Amino acid sequence: MTVGSFFIRTSRVLNSSNFLLLCTLSGGGVVAYSESQSGAERPSIEANEPAKKKVVVLGTGWAATSFLKDLDASLYDVQVVSPRNYFAFTPLLPSVTCGTVEARSIVEPVRNIIKKRKGEVNFWEAECVKIDYSNKKVFCRSNIDNLVGSNEFSLDYDFLVVAVGAQVNTFNTPGVKENCHFLKDVEDAQKIRLSVIDCFEKAVLPSLSDDERRSNLHFVVVGGGPTGVEFAAELHDYVQEDLIKLYPTVKDKVKITLIQSGDHILNMFDERISSFAEQKFTRDGVEVQTGCRVVAVNDKDITVKVKSTGDVCSVPHGLIVWSTGISTLPVIRDFMEEIGQTKRHVLATNEWLRVNGCEDVYAIGDCSSITQRKIMDDITAIFEAADKNNSGTLTIEEFQEVMDDIILRYPQVEQYLKQKHLRDFTTLWKDLQGNESKEIDIQAFKLALSHADSQVKSLPATAQVAAQQGAYLARCFNRRDHTEENPEGPRRFSGSGRHRFLPFRYRHLGQFAPLGGEQAAAELPGDWVSMGHSTQWLWYSVYASKQVSWRTRVLVMSDWTRRFIFGRDSSRV
Repeated sequence: MTVGSFFIRTSRVLNSSNFLLLCTLSGGGVVAYSESQSGAERPSIEANEPAKKKVVVLGTGWAATSFLKDLDASLYDVQVVSPRNYFAFTPLLPSVTCGTVEARSIVEPVRNIIKKRKGEVNFWEAECVKIDYSNKKVFCRSNIDNLVGSNEFSLDYDFLVVAVGAQVNTFNTPGVKENCHFLKDVEDAQKIRLSVIDCFEKAVLPSLSDDERRSNLHFVVVGGGPTGVEFAAELHDYVQEDLIKLYPTVKDKVKITLIQSGDHILNMFDERISSFAEQKFTRDGVEVQTGCRVVAVNDKDITVKVKSTGDVCSVPHGLIVWSTGISTLPVIRDFMEEIGQTKRHVLATNEWLRVNGCEDVYAIGDCSSITQRKIMDDITAIFEAADKNNSGTLTIEEFQEVMDDIILRYPQVEQYLKQKHLRDFTTLWKDLQGNESKEIDIQAFKLALSHADSQVKSLPATAQVAAQQGAYLARCFNRRDHTEENPEGPRRFSGSGRHRFLPFRYRHLGQFAPLGGEQAAAELPGDWVSMGHSTQWLWYSVYASKQVSWRTRVLVMSDWTRRFIFGRDSSRV
């Protein structure tokens, strides 16, 4: 319904056998009349239908929201559990820290998302504290403590989708949890925004010395990944474009330091982007300290150790933002112990996103990692499946019959061919002398594919990966009944038949790194690298189009426009 509001009224009972249901729609009315006879039982349509399978989804981040948006909820009894009743567009969190974008502009209530789905989806604002795999049950606890009623409850499930995300990795560095800000959620960004203003307000007090002012205005960012670099860039712009106009007496005392343990910042990007970012930060006056590791933090100083020399030094700070990667949440660690994955950092899943060793439990997003099966583990089975006449050798025609299934089942083979600039599999049939063989035995077959598994790589913990995993899993759930009779996946080389679904295949669409000063860097498919002002406008258009709703899209674009016209707001609210 797009017009007005929908009200349902039930009239008074006319007699023992009749009732009138009046449905009023603004701008017009619809009247439905129903009657039943006393003593007669109406047939129940639902009684003849099989009970829907219960799907419990843990989380409302990128993976879970993408799953819910694409899932046909009419096929299942769907229940969502999360301590946050909203979805946040996390790539814009650095912009929230400095008021470039308002916090409410990048969040969408979960109930707004699920009410648009086909079918009914129930949402419970609570935190999952335990997954009981043996009894197919999850235990949850609400964080709302100031109201009556029990905070704890449990849910049974037929299918469990774990998408709880991860927490910041402090590497057990002393003082980090107590004295550093993190940047994982909207609340974190709002706290940083207030703290930045506090640093400036404290620095201009007349009772402070110059050294105390410099200490209060020393902003330290730990971690040279995308989040740390984007925050440092946003903070630099905030200071130069807005704050020094409001606090002119301390404009020469502001310092931003970026600490990175590796040799370069943005080391997951192309080296051209990494070099460009370091040069730009140097020009902007942002101090970049590479090859340094933070060993301790207190409320006044941060202690850093230089890897190359072993020197240790402490410097005063006003604010520290810690952005050094992620670690597993306690509920996931407990679950991993229950299912025997104690030696891993995250949940291990197969290529269909099902948790290894767990039937009907799936994990997507930052809390999991796909364990890609190696082709050399199945090389003998593949050879025997292709060798239909049991001759002990393969012809190129026999191999081509299973080639498509190999590509689907083992994507590292395709990556290996691309890396070696091989157009197709026929080049693998050339012997060491460069002559093309008509047939090869199993040893030659193993030799041809022996290096393909070197291309197996773990996927990064990014919003892009999580969103694609959620969408893929939703499609699998939507087609469960169809694929039971008509499997769509590749051939089972170690058994008979075919896999039920195609395995998950990540498609990298590129990545951005805003660097401040209306400049950004982008690494796009096809080994295309773009840097500068034009790339920043590409960043604006892509991030606006990726918003989860038209409401947030309009709000974000209006915030960008407001900032261009009026600047950023520095009010402490």
